[in-house]
Amino acid sequence: MQKGYSFDSSALERAADAARQLEMSRNAKEAFEMARLQEFTKQKEYEAAAKQAEVQIQAQRSEQIRVAEEERRKTLVEETKHARARAEHQDQLARKRQEEELTIKARMQAENLKKQEESVRKQEAMRKATIEHELALKHKYDLEKVEAETNARAKAARQNRDINLEQLRASEEERRKTTIEKIKTTGTVLGVGLQEFLNDPKKIVSAVASITALAIGMYGAKRGTAVVARQVESRWGKPSLVRDTSRVAFSELFRHPIKTFRTAFRTLDDPLKGIVLSPELEAHLRDIAITTRNTKRNHGLFRNILFYGPPGTGKTLFAKSLAHHSGLDYAVMTGGDVAPLGHDGVSAMHKVFDWAEHTRKGLVLFIDEADAFLRKRATEQISESMRATLNAFLFRTGEQSKKFMLVVASNQPEQFDWAVNDRLDELVEFKLPGPMERERIILQYFDKYIATPATSGSKKARLKLADFDWVKKCTDIAQKTDGMSGRQLSKLVIGWQAAAYASEDGVLTTEMIDRCTHEMVNQHKQKIMWLDREQLSVRQFGHRIPEELSNPISHSQKERTVS
Repeated sequence: MQKGYSFDSSALERAADAARQLEMSRNAKEAFEMARLQEFTKQKEYEAAAKQAEVQIQAQRSEQIRVAEEERRKTLVEETKHARARAEHQDQLARKRQEEELTIKARMQAENLKKQEESVRKQEAMRKATIEHELALKHKYDLEKVEAETNARAKAARQNRDINLEQLRASEEERRKTTIEKIKTTGTVLGVGLQEFLNDPKKIVSAVASITALAIGMYGAKRGTAVVARQVESRWGKPSLVRDTSRVAFSELFRHPIKTFRTAFRTLDDPLKGIVLSPELEAHLRDIAITTRNTKRNHGLFRNILFYGPPGTGKTLFAKSLAHHSGLDYAVMTGGDVAPLGHDGVSAMHKVFDWAEHTRKGLVLFIDEADAFLRKRATEQISESMRATLNAFLFRTGEQSKKFMLVVASNQPEQFDWAVNDRLDELVEFKLPGPMERERIILQYFDKYIATPATSGSKKARLKLADFDWVKKCTDIAQKTDGMSGRQLSKLVIGWQAAAYASEDGVLTTEMIDRCTHEMVNQHKQKIMWLDREQLSVRQFGHRIPEELSNPISHSQKERTVS
């Protein structure tokens, strides 16, 4: 049996009771107002929840749109990548096809060139074979022609032998008769003339006088020519001992007229131009130059000077500059040239001084390495010819001259004969350059041999400079080259130039400078060691250098062999 629906009214009753109690309560109005506010609050909460839901919905929609845009962007990027990859692949395929086409074309060209070369080779071989065949035929034809001509001449000679012999016999007979007639005629004429000459005393006297006059004339011309030649040589000819001179000679006048004209009419410059020395030595040498110039101007007696010091310190250079500044000519001779002359040294020495005495402008006679022949006569081992040459030198320099100034240079002045020292009026020592002088010398030669050619702008100039402070570099090099002379420093800078020329691009770098400087410094130390060893051997053994000092390597090898 189905049970029917029943309505529970207890809840409504309780609500009605609550409403009656609320109406009867004193706070009914406040309670109603509170209920209304609660209802309003609930509505606001529902509205806020609805708005929050709408915001969430909008955020979800925005996120969906962003995700969709991101997906679309990624899709575009992937499509772009795929398109780029396809384009690169197509480009690679096109390049590969082009390379293959070029390879095929090059191979075809090579094959065509090879075929052409083969064709040319075959044509050349055919042409060569044709020429050889033609030459062989021509040679064969020439041989046959020569053989035929030879046979024809031989046949004709055999046929004409009797005729030729008869003609030869007749011509020889005629020549013999003619010769005999000439001899007879000549003898008759000479006999008649000699008979007439002997029968006439006047002709005999005249002939003797003519022959005597002719002999005297020939002898006088020979001797006179020799005297004139000696006078011309003493005045204008350069002696054999003089290595270099600024004095004008006839041969140089005709050989180099422009150079001779410039030399004769040059202006006077600073005597120390281009020469780097210490300030004290520069002042001393400048005083010597002024004194020499005033002596020449006032026709006074020149003083004889000794320049001594290590080689390469500027002695020869200043002697030439001194002559130029003073308006004098200069002549340079070397003491080492005197010894090979032997017995001719005396006459050669007199020729030098005769030549110096006949100068018009005056002369600075510079003798380099003078200790080679001006050694002490009492203690040194010198030959008789060298002793005679030294005596001739002492004889010609016994008095001061108005014509020439004697400048003697030596690395070992202590070896001079005392008579030579007595003829020297002033001694000047040329020392090795100090740090400041070395820096000036290096800068001077660097500007001359490297900086000027590198910055000249000439198309032929291959030398270039790398980007570095070369002034500071030269200063550093000057500190490392202690003990080097001016000549060695110039060779050092020339070595830098050679290193730049030897490079591929012709650029001078600091590495090249350091390498060349290191090598030059080591070589200088080796030379100093050799010099010290030689001086030690001279002090201990005289002039003989022991074998164990002169060649230490071979001595050590001998010791190892003995052991």
